[in-house]
This record gives sequence, structure tokens and C-alpha cells, in this order.
Amino acid sequence: MSDVTVFKRSVSTRGVAAFAGEILLIYGSIAVALRLHSPDGVPSGLWWKAVVTAVLWQLCLYYNDFYDLTLVRGSRELVVRLLQAAGAASLILAALYVVVPALDLGSRVIITSLCLFLVAVLTWRLLFNQVTGATALEERVLIVGTGHAARTVARQIQSQHDFGYRVVGFVDDEPDAELASERRPWCLGSAADIPRLVDQYQVDRIVVGLGDRRGRLPVQELLHAKLSGVRVEDATATYERLTGKVLVDSLRPSWLIFSDGFRVSRWTRMVKRGFDLLLACVGLVIAAPLMLLTALAIWLETGRPVLYRQERAGENGRPFTLLKFRSMRTDAEQGTPVWARDNDDRVTAVGSVIRATRLDEVPQLWNVLIGEMSFVGPRPERPFFVEQLTAQIPFYSQRHAVKPGITGWAQVKYRYGASVEDAMEKLRYDLYYIKNLSIGFDMTILVDTVKVMLFRKGAK
Repeated sequence: MSDVTVFKRSVSTRGVAAFAGEILLIYGSIAVALRLHSPDGVPSGLWWKAVVTAVLWQLCLYYNDFYDLTLVRGSRELVVRLLQAAGAASLILAALYVVVPALDLGSRVIITSLCLFLVAVLTWRLLFNQVTGATALEERVLIVGTGHAARTVARQIQSQHDFGYRVVGFVDDEPDAELASERRPWCLGSAADIPRLVDQYQVDRIVVGLGDRRGRLPVQELLHAKLSGVRVEDATATYERLTGKVLVDSLRPSWLIFSDGFRVSRWTRMVKRGFDLLLACVGLVIAAPLMLLTALAIWLETGRPVLYRQERAGENGRPFTLLKFRSMRTDAEQGTPVWARDNDDRVTAVGSVIRATRLDEVPQLWNVLIGEMSFVGPRPERPFFVEQLTAQIPFYSQRHAVKPGITGWAQVKYRYGASVEDAMEKLRYDLYYIKNLSIGFDMTILVDTVKVMLFRKGAK
């Protein structure tokens, strides 16, 4: 599967439009500032400095969740996040210019471009929100079925603003009783009413969320709608595009077998392994001083051992020994394994610091170097828990189809989990990653990992 396909599925058109518009505004603001303060012409050597500055501004916007259109909706939230990003960019640029003076564009250029940038981006985003929020631009969705999958997709559409969808209602010959407890939209009729409802509500998309399709799938009505220009798709595909995860609850084995994805080419595996070796080698060299200091701090606080070795399930379920800096007491676990918890009283003072900064994970670079792990992949779990979770969660064993990773899609998208419910939610993300695995997707996860580390979110 190509990287382009992955981004089409996991990024909304609105998000791409906002991102592209702000790239132009950022570069435009810097270009105008350079022209204003260089009446005799801009020296060619300044343009590459301008590119570095613009990239940094864009990253600061991204790391402040400025492109999460569901989160950044109101004007107040928009202004606060824009000013936070501008403040962070200013501080980072000031520090960068001290360390690398050759990158300095000059204070007048930076101040002028920053003022232009703030006004331009704020104006653009307010207009963007106004236009994209118009009812005429919404895509009207009719959902076939009223079961768990159908209601889950409907709730996701109603709570999310990145995609311009609006549910007009449900159709079902046998409406689920739980639908009555949901807020609007409601059941508009039976499957036979689909042609009438498509015309009445000007439906653009039909989402099929029937739990049991045997004898219930309205083939003729759906075919008629599709031939008239209406998009028809399965609820799992809609949920996947909206959330970046797979709807495991309603998943059928046939979907795994016949759906696109879940196929990694030999070339992708070779390139991924090359990246792993490169990043592991560079990471070990750069992190060596921090590793020595971390090991010393652990030894001074609680003595030996400094490293913690634990058996984990790897690719195809093969066990391997995972390395971490020890962050808990030496007597933290006796007998039956237990889940780690938030605010775990077994964590030492040094352990709380290295967990928050992810320094406890650095020794796993060795696991990557010898091929037991990858930099990006599902988080490896202990065999004891794997056995339990496989018995309770459908398709759990499929997460072992690829090498486990130091970081992964579930780690950057979901909080730390310590229950079966959390494991189910992380599996949804893991299956999405395995289905859409590509080098471009890995790069996106690595960028998001930096964000997680900076703001102390995600897995621990």
C-alpha cells in the first residue's frame, strides 16, 4: 500500500487544506518581511534560513494541536494555541540563533514576519472555520443498521469536526432497542425507504453497519443508490478513516482476508530494517552520556541491577528478552505478574523521572539493533498477559504479525493502559498500523512521538 493511500485514509481533507493554507501564509510572511527590510534585493543566502525558520514555525503549530480541527474550534482556543505556538517558536529560534548564528535572519525580519504571520493565520483560520462550517458543505450520511457498529460510527461523526459529515438518520427493518436512548438522529424507516430518503435528504454517503447481513442486506436499494452517485461503504471503513483505528468489536474474519492492506512488501521491510539499524546506532551514540548518568542515578538510589530484563512476546509470538532501565523497586513484583498502574507506588524517585522522559526505554535500542524489535510497531506485551488477552479479545494475536516497537501508533494516540478495555482500544490502533504499514507512516509516528515526549502523554 502506498504512503499516499495511508494519508488519504487517516487525514481529513479539511485538515490538509488548513495545513496547506498555513504553509503558504508562513512562507509568505517571511518573504514579505525579507523584501521590506532588503530594499536592494534579498541575498540568496537568506532564503534557506527562511526555510528553516518557516519549518520550525509549522512544527510549533503542529505540536500545539493547531491542526486538530475537533479540538481547535472556538475563537478563544484558536487564539490561545496560536499564541502558544508563536511563543514557543520565538524561544526556540532565539536559542537556535545563539547556538548556530549563521541561521539568524535578523531581529527586524523575525519580528515583522511574526506579526504578519499572526494576523494572516488568525484571519485565515477564522474564515476557514466559517466557510467549512457551512451546512451546504456538509456531507450528509445515512446509516443502514442500528446495532453497535452503526451507533458507534454515528457517535464518532457527531463528536468529530475534522470531516464534514452530518448523520441524517438510520434505516433498519428491525431497529435496535438501544437506539431509543441515543440522541438524534433517529430511525427514519426501513431498508425499502432508502431510495426515498436519499432524495428527501440529498444523501451523499450511505454507511452500512448491519451486524448480521445474512438475508438483511438491502442489495437492490444500495445498488440503486450507488448507481445514482451516492457513496456506499462499510461502517468499518468509515470508522477507520475517522479515527485511525480498526473497529475490532464488529470485525469479521472475511474483512481481514479481503480488505486492502495487511501486506508489507519485501522492499518496505528492507527499508524499515535499514532505518531501524541507522536510528539505533545513532541513538546509542547520542544517548550514551545520558545512559551512563541514568545508570549511575539508579545505582545510587536503589543499587543493582540497573537494567531490568523481562520476557516479552515478539514477532509471530516468539519470546525475547526486553531491556529497560529499572524504574521500580527490586521487589516490585512477586509471583503472578500484575499490570503497571498510573502513580504506581512501586516506582522509585529516579524511576518516575526516567519514565516521564522515556529514558527507561533507551536500552531497547539494543533490542532494535539485534533485530528483536523495530523502532515503530505495536508495544510488546508479556506472554502471561498475551495469553489472557488472546482468550478475551478477538484478533488480539494478529498484532504479532510484525515486530514490536519502542514507539507505535497506539502509544502516540492512546494513554497508558492497564486493563482489558485499554488493551482492546490499543489493539484497534495496532491493527490499523499493521494494515497501513509504510515508511511514511513510520515517519509520522516518530514525529508524533516527539510530541508525546514533550507533553508527557501516551504509554509509559
